[in-house]
Amino acid sequence: MSVTVFNPRINDVAAKSTLLVAADESSSVAAPVTTDGNKGVSKKVFIATQGCQMNVYDSDKMLDVLGDSHGMEVTHNIDDADVLLMNTCSIREKAQEKVFSELGRWRKLKEKRPDLVIGVGGCVASQEGDNIQKRAPYVDMVFGPQTLHRLPELYDQSNEQRDIAPKNRIGTIDISFPSIEKFDFLPEPKVDGYKAFVSIMEGCSKYCSFCVVPYTRGEELSRPLDDVLAEIDSLAEQGVREINLLGQNVNGYRGEKDDGSICRFAELLHYVSHVDGVERIRYTTSHPLEFTDDIIDAYAQLPELVSHLHLPVQSGSNAILAAMKRNHTIDVYINQINKLKAVRPDIHLSSDFIIGFPGESDQDFQDTLNLAKELNFDHSYSFIYSKRPGTPAAELPDDVSFSTKKARLAEFQKVIIDSTLAKSHEMVGTTTRVLVEQVANRHPDCLIGTADNTRTVMFKYDVDKMDELLGKIVSVKVTDFVSPHMVKGELVEVLA
Repeated sequence: MSVTVFNPRINDVAAKSTLLVAADESSSVAAPVTTDGNKGVSKKVFIATQGCQMNVYDSDKMLDVLGDSHGMEVTHNIDDADVLLMNTCSIREKAQEKVFSELGRWRKLKEKRPDLVIGVGGCVASQEGDNIQKRAPYVDMVFGPQTLHRLPELYDQSNEQRDIAPKNRIGTIDISFPSIEKFDFLPEPKVDGYKAFVSIMEGCSKYCSFCVVPYTRGEELSRPLDDVLAEIDSLAEQGVREINLLGQNVNGYRGEKDDGSICRFAELLHYVSHVDGVERIRYTTSHPLEFTDDIIDAYAQLPELVSHLHLPVQSGSNAILAAMKRNHTIDVYINQINKLKAVRPDIHLSSDFIIGFPGESDQDFQDTLNLAKELNFDHSYSFIYSKRPGTPAAELPDDVSFSTKKARLAEFQKVIIDSTLAKSHEMVGTTTRVLVEQVANRHPDCLIGTADNTRTVMFKYDVDKMDELLGKIVSVKVTDFVSPHMVKGELVEVLA
């Protein structure tokens, strides 16, 4: 699912915008200093984030580097901003045009306030490069996913160009791929709330025929094990109880240890489970080729691993999977899921599906429907296929009519929605593990948190003692269905 989030300082509830769950915004405020280091009014930055959790994580780091270097504060009011940043995503069709359309609206703001600094980052920036400044010369900075740590330098360079006539300006553009360098230059992680994303690797080397990620974020590069654990240690010391490991192909992690040997993803899960304070572990997004038996064994051994797995399959047809260059079959996928269910019978599954891929026949689509019914997915992110320039699939004849794609998507999503509803209703009468996160806005006598299966859970508690449960892992008996993604219950006990 592609979303736009205007607050990069994401607590974990806000990150559920990708799960269709509404959330409150929160922010972390940097020290009030001006860009020259003198005390005064801080400059304010507005960040519009498109796309996946990786982009949410990157936007958070943009705020960190600008706060650390220039004392900037986040603002949620675009009219108050001194700096406008757009962190772009190119996964969907016409992503570039959507970016330029939004930039057109930002141009009007800059015409009123010439000192306003505008920057474009992310995957569209990586694809388009200096074409962004050619089409939108009022854009001051263009930077890729791998160079966001250089944002303070780009900001200073853009200021130096401010008094130069536009036709003589030198564009501040950096869309290079400097290995894993950006993590070495990021400030200490900061967090609000009890959950945090930790990026453990960048890029992807799978080269699925429909995907632009290898071209916009580069080949797979894993962070060294010690660096990942140091970040998690820091977050745990700040009160984080749940870690969500991020990567385009997260279970393909191959991080170097201090002795030069390689740490695989399953081993990393064991390391993270031993960090003091970390009670729950999630990860996204994984690839079936890398969902190996040692990861399944980790589910048998590590109670910290939540009973939820997001494992994108994209199609239920072997013919379409071959055309997508996924390099696995449906039998392989189902076999691994069945192994997982044997050690975690309560596992909840979610996945990604592309409907109407070139060449998808009625039988291919039926195979996808059958897979969804057989595995009983808890929820999914499903989309009509859209051609991405520069990918191999873009050369294939798009021979499925749009009306057929729409009808198939509606039929498919009905199956998933029915499954989601059924699973939420089935929670009534059961006991579930919940990380308590905040007081409910509309029900001040209730606390809310997230269950392993991503459901929001609300339960009553003593108003005078709310703080003592925030950040705790508790057991809740579910008593009522509220919505597909929310249930109510009663506190049973505090677990951790």
